[in-house]
Amino acid sequence: MSSHEGLISAAYVVAAVLFILALGGLSGQEKAKRAIWYGIIGMLLAVVATVSAAGGQWILMSIMIALGGLGGWSVANRVQMTQMPELMAGFHSLVGLAAVFIGINAHLELGVAKSAIELGTVAELTGFAATIAAKTPVEISILKVEMVLSLFIGAITFTGSLIAYGKLAERLSSSPLTLPGRHVLNLAAIVVCVWLGYLYFTGAGLWTLLLITVVAGALGCHLILGIGGADMPVVVSMLNSYSGWAAAAIGFTLSNDLLIVTGALVGSSGAILSYIMCKGMNRSFTSVILGGWGGEAESSASIGGEMREADVDSVAQELDDADSVVIVPGYGMAVAKAQGAVSELSKRLRAKGKTVRFAIHPVAGRLPGHMNVLLAEAKVPYDYVLEMDEINHDFPQTDVVIVIGANDIVNPSAQDDPGSPIAGMPVLEVWKARTVFVCKRGRGTGYSGIENPLFFKENTQMFYGDAKASIDGLLQKVS
Repeated sequence: MSSHEGLISAAYVVAAVLFILALGGLSGQEKAKRAIWYGIIGMLLAVVATVSAAGGQWILMSIMIALGGLGGWSVANRVQMTQMPELMAGFHSLVGLAAVFIGINAHLELGVAKSAIELGTVAELTGFAATIAAKTPVEISILKVEMVLSLFIGAITFTGSLIAYGKLAERLSSSPLTLPGRHVLNLAAIVVCVWLGYLYFTGAGLWTLLLITVVAGALGCHLILGIGGADMPVVVSMLNSYSGWAAAAIGFTLSNDLLIVTGALVGSSGAILSYIMCKGMNRSFTSVILGGWGGEAESSASIGGEMREADVDSVAQELDDADSVVIVPGYGMAVAKAQGAVSELSKRLRAKGKTVRFAIHPVAGRLPGHMNVLLAEAKVPYDYVLEMDEINHDFPQTDVVIVIGANDIVNPSAQDDPGSPIAGMPVLEVWKARTVFVCKRGRGTGYSGIENPLFFKENTQMFYGDAKASIDGLLQKVS
C-alpha cells in the first residue's frame, strides 16, 4: 500500500468514526448541534478523500460538487420546517437513483473490461474498468450480484420515496391503495426480479437489469401507495433505512469501504428506528414494510355528543384559574409557525407561578422528533419538554391541557375502539385532565382521516382558528 492509499484509508476511518459519533449525539437534544458538526466534518473529509482517491477528471468533479453544494444550499434555505419530511423523502429518492445509475454504469464498465481482456489492451484501461479487469472470475460473479441488489434496492427506494413525497406534500391521497391481491402482486414482483437476476448472473445482457429496475420501481410505488397516512412517519424512517442499504450496495459495487460502513450505519439505524416507532404506534413492523400487509381495520363505533366552541376570553380565564397546564403540540403548530408564540405563552404562565410542561408524542408531526426541533428552535427549555411515557400519568392531576394542531396522537379511539385503524396505539391521555382546549383550524379529521371522539367529550372545548393567531390572541389576555 502506497502512502497515498494509506492516507485515503485513514481518512475513511476517521470519517466513519465521526459518522458514528454524529448518530450517537443525535440521541439527545443537548448534544445534537455538536453531533451535526461531527457529521458535516466527516462528510467533508469523506468527499475530499474520495475525490483524491479517484484522481483525474478534476474539472468535471469540481463542477459536480459545486452544483450539488449550491443545490443543497438553495433547498435548505427555501424549505420550511413543516416541509422537512418531504425534503427527507426527496433526498432518499436521490440515493436510490444514484444506486440505479451506478449499477447500470458498472455493467457498462464490465463490458469495457471484458473487451479489453479479449483484445489484450488491459494496460490502457483507466478508472473503474481497470479495477474490474483486475478481478478474478469469482469476484466478477460477486460484482454481478452486487449490481442486481443495487438496482433492486435503489429502484424501490427511488420510486417509493417519490410516492412518500407526494403523500406528505398532500399531492397524493393519504388513503392506502388496496388493490385486489396486492400482496400476491408484491410477491410476484420480487420473484420476477430474482428470476431476472438469475438470468443476468448466467450471462443475459443489459435488458435484464433494465427490467429489474422497472419491476422494482413499480414494486416501490405499490408498497408505499398501500400504506395509509397514519403510518407515514414510519415510512419516512423506513425509506431512510432503504437508502442506507442502497448506499451500502453502491459501496460494494465500487469497492468503497466508507460507503459500505456509512450505508450500513444509516440502514441499520433507520430499521431500528422504524421498529421502535412501530412498537410506539402498535403497528406490525412486517405489515408496514410489506405495504400494509393484513389491511386496515374498520371502526364500527359511533360518536355521540356535539362539539363545544370556546372563545379567547374563556380560554384565558381557565388558564388564569389553573395551577397545572400541559401543552400538546402537533403538526398544526408547525404549519402555523406558532412555536414562538407558544413558547412566549408558556413563559408568561410560568411567571405567574403556574406549572407548564409540554407533552411530546413519539410520532407527533410527520417526522420523528419534529416537535422537539420546533420547541428547541423556540428556545423552550429541555426540562419542560416531556415524552409521552413521562407525562401520561400526570393528566388526571392537570387542570388545563391545550392541544395545538394535534389530532390522532390524542385520539381516545386508540384505547376505546378495537375496530379503529389506530386501535392499540399509545396516545396522550389528555381527556383525563379537568379541561381540554383543542386549537385547530377547522372541523376536519387528522392526517390519517380518523374521527376523534375527544372533540365531543364534555370536558373538551374547541378553540378554532389559525394556531398562531389564536395563541397571539391569548397572549393579549395573559400578561
